[in-house]
Amino acid sequence: MRPARALIDLQALRHNYQLAREVTGAKALAVIKADAYGHGAVRCAQALEAEADGFAVACIEEALELRAAGIRAPILLLEGFFEADELPLIVEHDFWCVVHSLWQLDAIEQARLAKPIHVWLKLDSGMHRVGLHPNDYKAAYQRLQASANVAKIVLMSHFARADELDCTRSVEQVAVFLGARADLTAEISLRNSPAVLGWPRVPSDWVRPGLMLYGSSPFDEPQATASRLQPVMTLESKVICVRELPAGEPVGYGARFITPKPMRIGVVAMGYADGYPRQAPTGTPVFVDGVRSQLLGRVSMDMLCIDLTDVPQAGLGSTVELWGKNILASEVATAADTIPYQIFCNLKRVPRLYSGN
Repeated sequence: MRPARALIDLQALRHNYQLAREVTGAKALAVIKADAYGHGAVRCAQALEAEADGFAVACIEEALELRAAGIRAPILLLEGFFEADELPLIVEHDFWCVVHSLWQLDAIEQARLAKPIHVWLKLDSGMHRVGLHPNDYKAAYQRLQASANVAKIVLMSHFARADELDCTRSVEQVAVFLGARADLTAEISLRNSPAVLGWPRVPSDWVRPGLMLYGSSPFDEPQATASRLQPVMTLESKVICVRELPAGEPVGYGARFITPKPMRIGVVAMGYADGYPRQAPTGTPVFVDGVRSQLLGRVSMDMLCIDLTDVPQAGLGSTVELWGKNILASEVATAADTIPYQIFCNLKRVPRLYSGN
């Protein structure tokens, strides 16, 4: 069988969730949207359900998958509903629902529901993606509070630049939020992963750890709390061919790398069809037989090449870590001019193998 695989450490996942709780003292929704950022939503939910205060997903399809797998914990729909006819399903499966637009508020008021729902009312505090305008926020809260279709309200917003620790935008967004929710009695939720790790003074009864659950830091620079995260996914494969090349030979498509000296080249069963970033350049780190080495040339659909010149013990069948506990996903993402969120979510074709149950 092809040796490419993703090893998922569920004990590390639990550690990272517990860290979010520890550093905030708040209730925490584990964000497992996009198939738990490529880690497998059902297995991650099963690993966390005994201790998680709930989960958060993007849409009702993701939430229904969890319910079908037997997950009974609260599940928040971060994008709310897209059509009013989803509301009966939200009631039936006891989902919590973000309301970020006035049309959603209208739909809730007009619906005939078997029982009231739990609403998270989202404010646009400055990201300008989704959320109610601050001028509409108090009135929307009052309408929800007056509706027989609403059981409980949590007030929320989302930061645009919390991963920039020297940026004042998050402080400005907090000020907008506190102004809009003045005199409103409800729990609040502001802190996502970067705010959990790097903004301890931001108030939040509920936190929403996402990227940090999977052991990757949202920051470009070292950060004390983020250094305590444990990587959850190890993407690995094996050397399937070794080439001995003289100086001056091209490696891979487009001859993007020319050997500057005689070199040993390892061919690895991993490519962009597996989710490894095609734009990763020569020099992107890899870990082979206990030694850091590097990618050489272009990433192909199914294969990539690495430098074995200074790893004489490595050869056919050697295990290669593309990212994980020795090569952080953030290192690969930086080299490829992308972000860890994307390389996790792009994972496909490789089987996921779980440990730490």
